[in-house]
Amino acid sequence: MPKKIRELKQLLRKVGFEELPAKGSHTNWIHPLYAGKISVSGKDGADAKPYQEKEILKAIQEVENNQDDEQT
Repeated sequence: MPKKIRELKQLLRKVGFEELPAKGSHTNWIHPLYAGKISVSGKDGADAKPYQEKEILKAIQEVENNQDDEQT
């Protein structure tokens, strides 16, 4: 079962991503330990597309790996 857009946004917030509003239902997300930005489109109650879930989970993994690198 796909996650909802709001769940993906919660995951991003939990890791420390900052939300930047964009046009319409789009939001951009940035993090100091992530190169670039993530764009999330869709209303909060909509099902996330598989590519959105993959992109967000990959970005979260990258941030967590960078945090581990900084600690060692």
